[in-house]
Amino acid sequence: MLNKILAAIAVVGGLSAPVFATDEYKFDASHSQILFSYDHLGFSTTFGLFSGFDGQAMLDVDNPENSSVSVEFGANTIITGWKERTGHFLSADFFNADVNPLVSFNSTSVETTGADTAKVTGDLQINGITKPVVLDVKLNQMGDNPLAGKPWAGFDATTTITRTEFEMGKYAPFIADKVKLVISVEMSKVE
Repeated sequence: MLNKILAAIAVVGGLSAPVFATDEYKFDASHSQILFSYDHLGFSTTFGLFSGFDGQAMLDVDNPENSSVSVEFGANTIITGWKERTGHFLSADFFNADVNPLVSFNSTSVETTGADTAKVTGDLQINGITKPVVLDVKLNQMGDNPLAGKPWAGFDATTTITRTEFEMGKYAPFIADKVKLVISVEMSKVE
């Protein structure tokens, strides 16, 4: 059971070395989302969301360190709940989506930290700039999905990024430079 747990954790990241004896998993776009939040002038916490994105993972159950994950989605899929804020975030002040339309993450390593936790390092690209990030990952569950009738894996992850590192620093430091990310993803095994 521990190997399965470690393998599921490794779904979110692994070495970029060649992968052998792996199973492919794909994101369930209807149950995968990235929530972001930041402090707004000390008066409130503002939230936004990316949802409905796709990605894939190569899972090596026997050697989890050989597993990998990648995801890519359009910056214009952002959901803020306010049209004017969405437009501003897509402008050159932040995502510069006309020039750099994609956000991506590609894992580079995984370090297990407990029976159902890991630190996953990968390259995050936003606004055409790539920086390493570390995700704190927790396995939620791995097993057969009773509705889909096939193998499934689900996990949550958190990290904090610094938006000025991605040349998205408009109004910093008054509006927080640190942005918290909460990620929840389900994956199905590809037949």
